[in-house]
Amino acid sequence: MKPLPEFIVTDPGGVRACCDDIAQSPQVGFDTEFVGEDTYVPHLCLVQVATPTALYVLDPFDCGPLDEFWNLIADPGRLAVVHAGREEVRICYGAIGRPPANLFDVQVAAGLLGLGYPLGYGPLVQAVLRKRLHKGETLTDWRRRPLSQEQIRYAFDDVRDLLAIWKKMDAKLAKLDRSAWAKEEFANFVRRSLMESAEAERWRRLKGVSNLDAKRLAVVREVYQWREDVAARRNRPSRTVLRDDLVVEIAKRAPKTADEISNLRGVGRIDTDGLMEAVERARGLPPDEWPEEIERDNDPHSVALVASLLNVVLADWCARHDLTTPLVATSADVRKLVRAAAQGEPPPSDCGLTVGWRREQVLPVLSEVVEGRRALRVRSLEGDAPLEYGHVRKPE
Repeated sequence: MKPLPEFIVTDPGGVRACCDDIAQSPQVGFDTEFVGEDTYVPHLCLVQVATPTALYVLDPFDCGPLDEFWNLIADPGRLAVVHAGREEVRICYGAIGRPPANLFDVQVAAGLLGLGYPLGYGPLVQAVLRKRLHKGETLTDWRRRPLSQEQIRYAFDDVRDLLAIWKKMDAKLAKLDRSAWAKEEFANFVRRSLMESAEAERWRRLKGVSNLDAKRLAVVREVYQWREDVAARRNRPSRTVLRDDLVVEIAKRAPKTADEISNLRGVGRIDTDGLMEAVERARGLPPDEWPEEIERDNDPHSVALVASLLNVVLADWCARHDLTTPLVATSADVRKLVRAAAQGEPPPSDCGLTVGWRREQVLPVLSEVVEGRRALRVRSLEGDAPLEYGHVRKPE
């Protein structure tokens, strides 16, 4: 196959030419290079584009606004192909207020085809195209100019094979009758990417919050939001405003004066008045507006044991159907299923096994085991799916 022409775009005219090409393309692959260590909003440094006829590297430092490009990417009539495109979704949304409407993420698709999840781009290229990709610029500072020849080659390589991978994966998904599954996964991926970008209750992930009562969780929530607001205004990483452990420590102490905060080791120079206002807001909330306490894992031994068994069944089922277990369900999803069964209740709505194709394909298998309607034994220790199943006869 003849190599595609490559264009480095550093002026508005080049952007227009690239956009004209994209406008004629039903599918377009794209990737970005950004630096996010020193800012709250990642600093976009490059945009790489692949159409069926050419490859482009857009330099946003020189080529001017990219709104026309992002509008083409967000067009529902065009398929946007990415790899692990969470940041690409966020950058598009940040640029024009809309995410890609028709996304195909090859990393997610790999999980639906049993290739592994999450799978890096280099291993994915090798698995699908039998082609070795050299990845030597993963830690480069993309803000520095001029770009080296090695950086430019790396940038083009990041999108060179995207459409070829999409074509093979799309055909395999159709052959396995999983195209609808893939669309569901891609839509959920975009939704989760935007929710995470909006900091949806990310304070609950802080280490140490699981031991706090609801009153102190209210302080964590308010202080965390204060920190994010300050970081966004300064465009600085959140940790440079106030470390995670200090957010939790302040909630534990519930200080009544700014001096009590200033005396904490590691606080540094911060807006203690603004921080105290956040603490006071939390202290003034009525109990019915406190966050729910984080559920502790106090399941009986039987629930934990059966959940472990179901995780084995799930892994075996995934191996039989060329699916990657971490994409299909988490251990937390499985435990929610068993916990509900132990209480004689249906699985909760926040269990990932209760929606979409998982509800139709996976949930019945696991439910039959939990309810004693499916038996299993070790058939063979060879291969990836060693179990054998049978249905349990009801006693007469």
